[in-house]
Amino acid sequence: MERCFWAGEDPLYQAYHDQEWGRPVTGDFRLFEKICLEGFQSGLSWFTILKKRERFREVFAGFDFERVARFTEADIERLLTDTGIIRHRGKIASTINNAARAIELRDEFGSLAAYFWRFEPKEVDRPDVFTADVLKTLAQTDASRALSADLKKRGWSFVGPTTAYAFMQAMGLVNDHTEHCFCRHEVETLRQGFVRPG
Repeated sequence: MERCFWAGEDPLYQAYHDQEWGRPVTGDFRLFEKICLEGFQSGLSWFTILKKRERFREVFAGFDFERVARFTEADIERLLTDTGIIRHRGKIASTINNAARAIELRDEFGSLAAYFWRFEPKEVDRPDVFTADVLKTLAQTDASRALSADLKKRGWSFVGPTTAYAFMQAMGLVNDHTEHCFCRHEVETLRQGFVRPG
């Protein structure tokens, strides 16, 4: 089976590519988890985060943002001693801040999914062909810059346009599997039958 160039040889990374990346997501906790973990990835590889994802889920209450929003300074200090996650004070504090902002978004739009899917780009704004070379140029887009700017305006942190685009790729707001990847057609079929929240 031919995969996207970045999937590598590690079974964990290949499973993530094959079963998760690019498939449309509407679950609010999953969406919150991913936007937070993309923030933790800043300056690191996604594979580094993926290997620690289960521990992140344990220490951040399954990314239940209602619970994470109640974390205190004592929780930050506790998390800074946990070798199973990325021990970065700013990113930990950002996750707690963003949890409170996620509650505000949910209250305004009904769900995080309804908010995030508003930023799905139109087909006319997407490349005609998805090769490895094209994919390597898509670090950020107009849609990800718009999402990033709106989140920042609402008080979110660690949500730059590159982070926002990686989030959009992973959560299925775009299908960036390459033309010869066995997942591309499968994901496109899922997207065509997908009922957008709103």
